[in-house]
Amino acid sequence: MAAEWIPDVLGKPFEQLTLDLGIEGETGPLVATLVRSIPSPLASWWQPLRDVDVLYVHGWSDYFFQVELARFWNGLGARFFALDLRRYGRSLRPGQAPGYVDALDDYDADIEAALSEMGHGADAASPRRLVLLGHSTGGLTLTLWAARHRGRATALVLNSPWLELQLGAIGRQAIAPLVHARARFDPRGSQPPVDLGFYTRAQTEIGVLPLGIDKPEWRPERGFITRPGWLAAVLDGHRRVAAGIDVGCPALVLLSTRSAPPVAWDEAMTSADSVLVVDDIARSATRIGSLVTVARIDGAIHDVFLSRTEPRAEAYRLLEQWTSGCLVPRHPLPVRPARP
Repeated sequence: MAAEWIPDVLGKPFEQLTLDLGIEGETGPLVATLVRSIPSPLASWWQPLRDVDVLYVHGWSDYFFQVELARFWNGLGARFFALDLRRYGRSLRPGQAPGYVDALDDYDADIEAALSEMGHGADAASPRRLVLLGHSTGGLTLTLWAARHRGRATALVLNSPWLELQLGAIGRQAIAPLVHARARFDPRGSQPPVDLGFYTRAQTEIGVLPLGIDKPEWRPERGFITRPGWLAAVLDGHRRVAAGIDVGCPALVLLSTRSAPPVAWDEAMTSADSVLVVDDIARSATRIGSLVTVARIDGAIHDVFLSRTEPRAEAYRLLEQWTSGCLVPRHPLPVRPARP
């Protein structure tokens, strides 16, 4: 029996669909979960993005809960979809290693399953345009996917994408042989914790974490345990970006203007990226395609759409400004009916 859309934990209008990936995991079949928010046809008919579908992919130790982000796209007429990847959020099953993957390319199965349900399968000729939206590790994953599947996406939006290791290119090159060596012999071994919980504390102080969803296993305060196999997969992604790729479509990269080293708590972490070195990410962004816009937002945190009110509003303003030029309506907008 085919899976059906059911009400989502976020409440109306969100629905979720379990995607069977046809892959056996450590405790049973691996699944991904697609969440959707669809604007009413009547309300979106005269909106500029009424023929656009957005697919969002979350970052490390995360899942989709950004209701405001979905409302933004719905307000422009776009259909919004979000994907909880295998072993994350809604897709995480008991006994699984949270967030683990052997290679970022393995997520092709998750992404293709989602796109097929959206009407954008590899063999489909959809009349609708596709925008990929990725945050942090999800941004790296979608960047690599777009480069391997050029022509599938109309535009790529990256929210603080993890395009380079926090140690920089030289540091990455130095540790990569050691990480890959251990990944070959002990891919799921434990590693020293790297997340001290400061990013979660910053979000808590800002007041942007989801309310009414008590799922600490989906988003632990100090993040998931990292594994050598997973880190090797990420480093391989960074290496490919550094070598230069082409996503085949216009790309927007949203970043904070500054970073805050996560070594000890500092109030500055509520207005800076305490996860990535944003200047390194800005440089790496120039290697992902021929038409890349980098927007730096003063006061933004790692997830720019979870920042304080002013930088968050600026992020949405820049995103709408960029999409209005990049995603020009294919047909003249219909005249909106006058109110009686």
